[in-house]
Parts: sequence; structure tokens; C-alpha cells
Amino acid sequence: MPYDRKIERLRQRIPSFTCIVGCHDCCGPVTASAEEVARLPIKTEEEHATALAELSCPYLGKNGCEVYNERPPICRLFGTTPRLLCPNGKRPVYMIDTRTEDEIHAFLKQTRQVLL
Repeated sequence: MPYDRKIERLRQRIPSFTCIVGCHDCCGPVTASAEEVARLPIKTEEEHATALAELSCPYLGKNGCEVYNERPPICRLFGTTPRLLCPNGKRPVYMIDTRTEDEIHAFLKQTRQVLL
């Protein structure tokens, strides 16, 4: 299966929920596959360094995630699994099933990851 279709299929299997407006507690440094990063707007080395120094993400803007619809699977997993609980207790009605979560982690291990 082509990479884009695989990642889209995995994204669709991650449940969603409504976060607390203005909360960015889970928006720290994360990794994404090189292919996913290529789909994101280019950030300078300085923007990356500043975000890392603040333990943040270079795509976190004043109004939240600037790439929300393209955010990596790890960002989508926060709050949907007991392994990555929301620090504010938010969650979807049904947490992600362990098989899907394991499949996502296995997929991430197979791809070259880049620090955002």
C-alpha cells in the first residue's frame, strides 16, 4: 500500500475529541516521518531551535496548531490512549483500540523519523 494511503488509513482510525481551548500541554517536541514533514510548511533552523529550547513544536502558533489537519500520528494519539493521556482528562468517548495503536507504533518504527 502506498505510504500516503497507509498514513491516511491510520489517521482515520484514531478517534478525535475536543481539547480545552488554548491548551497546548501535549504540543512538545515530537517526531514525524520524513514524508509527513515534506507535506508541512518549511520552518527555518532558527524556528526549530527556538521551539526545541522551549520544549515546544515549531508549528504551534498563537492560535494553536498551524498544521492541525496534517499533524503527525503521534500528535493525533495524545489523549486517545492510556499510554498518552491528556493531562487535563479530556478524551474521546471510546479510546483507540490497542491493535490500532500498536499498528501505528510499528508503522512509525518503519519510517525515518525527523524531530519537529
